[in-house]
Amino acid sequence: MSLDNRPVYTGGCQCGAVRFRVEGALGDASVCHCRMCQKASGNFYLPLVSVRGARLDWTRGGPKRFRSSSAAWRGFCAECGTPVTFEAPDGVALAIAAFDDPAGIAPTIQWGVEAKLPYVDGVSKLP
Repeated sequence: MSLDNRPVYTGGCQCGAVRFRVEGALGDASVCHCRMCQKASGNFYLPLVSVRGARLDWTRGGPKRFRSSSAAWRGFCAECGTPVTFEAPDGVALAIAAFDDPAGIAPTIQWGVEAKLPYVDGVSKLP
């Protein structure tokens, strides 16, 4: 907690070159299955959480950014490639897995389900 009792979250990339601190309540947590998120994360989907109403500070380095569409930018660590941000006109979202304690940030909605890979729901049943 911060001095004024606002929640504080920290995180960063895999190599430690990029670190962030979020002070305040997190927004909606989601999973996006769209092809851009699949490619940007190198995964089946990308879990993100909005930090629109919170204060986001880069405490070490900062993400390198690229324009992934006419409506969005994505940030990643230039050293290790970890996906860090999704930036749209309505605010910034951070990759949930980039948080130091991602277990407490549960997605509540899915986006881009038209591109959801057909085997994703069965992955949890694998040995």
